[in-house]
Formats: sequence, structure tokens, C-alpha cells
Amino acid sequence: MSILKIARMGHPVLVQKAKAVDDPTRPEIRQLVADMVETMIDANGAGLAAPQVHVPLRVVVFQAPPERVPAEVEAQDGAAEEAFDHTAPLTVLINPEIEVLTEDRAYGWEGCLSVPGLRGLVPRPTHIRYTGLDLSGDRIEREARGFHARVTCHECDHLEGILYPQRMDNLQDLIFETEARHWGSARPSEAETA
Repeated sequence: MSILKIARMGHPVLVQKAKAVDDPTRPEIRQLVADMVETMIDANGAGLAAPQVHVPLRVVVFQAPPERVPAEVEAQDGAAEEAFDHTAPLTVLINPEIEVLTEDRAYGWEGCLSVPGLRGLVPRPTHIRYTGLDLSGDRIEREARGFHARVTCHECDHLEGILYPQRMDNLQDLIFETEARHWGSARPSEAETA
């Protein structure tokens, strides 16, 4: 296994649509996934998409443990409530598709290994169904809520050439991680804006 170089925002591989994998059982796909998992864990990420490691294929890996929400921002705008809704084990998903099961959206803080040092408040669907293939070519189908849904949507966005800032409603909610503790005190209250 190898730790791979992560593409950063601005690299062309991150803005193109990834290609479908024709055979998920190929040894090079298995090697890619092993390297992606090692890279994700080394970088302390919750997920990683193949385009982030300069491979424009429809492959994502992710995990959704409750502790992924940073303590300094977990209480902002309900992010903590959403984050602890549901979790997911380490998942490999090849050629994924997402079906949104509700019109409800929740805001949560997201970071990205391709956008290092920043966090953004992003609306995402609260309930989805995703399908895809595993490394054996077997079909995976799951429903996801909360952080599990969020991380799945985030990683699958990479396959469409979309980074999380493109999903944000307000770029004032794009902050440096080091400044997160100041974010709430800098925002005007609802009374001040009324």
C-alpha cells in the first residue's frame, strides 16, 4: 500500500466528471482502493474519492463515525445533532448512485482533504439511498441519514467535479479551521438582523 498525493482545489482532475469502472474486480482497482484507504487514514479524513488522488474513476471510500465532527464547531447550527444521527463502517463504493429520499436539508460543517485548512457550512439532504458495487462486484444498497448521508453525498460530489464550497449558500460561512472558535461570536444575532 502507498500513501497517495492528494489533489487540491484548482487542479483540473477535481472539476471533471469521473469515468465509470468497467470491472471492479480488477487487481488495479483493489490496489487503488487499498492506497485510498491508507491515504484517507493517514490524512485523518472521513472519506476520499479517486479524483482526489488524481485518478478520474468513480470510486469512493468513506467512514462515518460519530467523532468526526470537530469539537469547536459541533454546537453550531445543529451540526452535532445531525452528525450523531447515523454512522457507517469503512465503505468502498464503486460506480455509486444517490437517490434523495426527502426534501429536508440540514446544515453541517464540512472539510475536505482537497480544500485543506477550511470548513464550510453546507446544506445536504437528511435522508438518501445509495447504490454501487463493492470490490467483488456485488451490489451495495443502503439508506443513510445524518453524517452518513452527508459524507456519502460529499464524496460522490467529487465524482461529478463538485467541491463543497459550490454547495454552500453563503460564502461568509467558509472559514479557516483555526478561526472556528470565533465564528459564532462574529455572526450578528437574529435580533440584530431583523
